[in-house]
Amino acid sequence: MMQNLTMALIAFGSNDNSVFGDQRETVLKSMKLVAALSQEPPRQSRLFKTPAFPAGAGPDFVNAAMRITTNAAPAAILARLHAIETQAKRTRDVRWGPRTLDLDLIAVGDAVLPDARVHERWRNLSLAQQQTDTPDQLILPHPRVQDRGFVLVPLCDVAPDWVHPVLQKTAAQLRDALPANGLADVVPLETPQ
Repeated sequence: MMQNLTMALIAFGSNDNSVFGDQRETVLKSMKLVAALSQEPPRQSRLFKTPAFPAGAGPDFVNAAMRITTNAAPAAILARLHAIETQAKRTRDVRWGPRTLDLDLIAVGDAVLPDARVHERWRNLSLAQQQTDTPDQLILPHPRVQDRGFVLVPLCDVAPDWVHPVLQKTAAQLRDALPANGLADVVPLETPQ
């Protein structure tokens, strides 16, 4: 029996065709690849259609979320997610531009990385700073999770009771605190097969 299994939460997004296919096919294929990282059967969200962020940044996204259990370190999980993005020919030329595949490590257990002070700095960046600044280290939980309906709505399919270790609110509470108009933009497409 595996010891020290930890829950990891991953967000999926695509708004450009990839070598895996269209946006929907890209998310579904990447979900299969990420599922292989789980030591137990993973939980997968439905697929959702969401507008690009910021508005006008490209075509609509297909988004999803997954909950896996793993004994891998956060950095190792992130490295594997980046490898899957590379398989899908993800480029990072334009911040918040169209993406063949975007895999975000949202949380690993109750880890706060690298520490609470650094997490707070990144969590409180202005929108202008978010568009230009990129961390040079892994920040967990993802510093924008509480602001993004396109992450929280799918996340609530797989881990509604996950408690943000800094904000001390569940995923469902964070989702419900968002403006209703932003949540209305997150439209279910289907349940993955």
